[in-house]
Amino acid sequence: MSAPDGAERRRPALTVDLIIELPGQGIVLIRRRHPPHGWALPGGFVEYGESLERAAVREAREETSLEVELVRQLHTYSAPGRDPRGHTVSTVFVARASGRPQAQDDAEAVGVFTRETLPAEIAFDHRAILEDYFSGRY
Repeated sequence: MSAPDGAERRRPALTVDLIIELPGQGIVLIRRRHPPHGWALPGGFVEYGESLERAAVREAREETSLEVELVRQLHTYSAPGRDPRGHTVSTVFVARASGRPQAQDDAEAVGVFTRETLPAEIAFDHRAILEDYFSGRY
């Protein structure tokens, strides 16, 4: 289907995010090196020809150095204003890992948090995603 009046058709970007559980410790967040700044779930853009699952495992490794086991999909978030850089659709995975996360790639820092110790400044709609996760909404 072509766009009306010959205009270029725009589509949202496809992304993945991860809630990485470190059993007995908490969940892993990264502090973003690039705007928008703040703490965020590890994640990023899906490459052409890449499955959501492979993208999630790759992004976890690239940003936290952790090898993760995907446990389940939490939910897909698609509100047009969820990312100030443009419309993104993100599938969020719950994953488990062991070891010590280390900040890499787009991550300036990495931290392990519980529901009670979440940082104040969380980027995107990731606070709402974490509330869905902690409350068992999905």
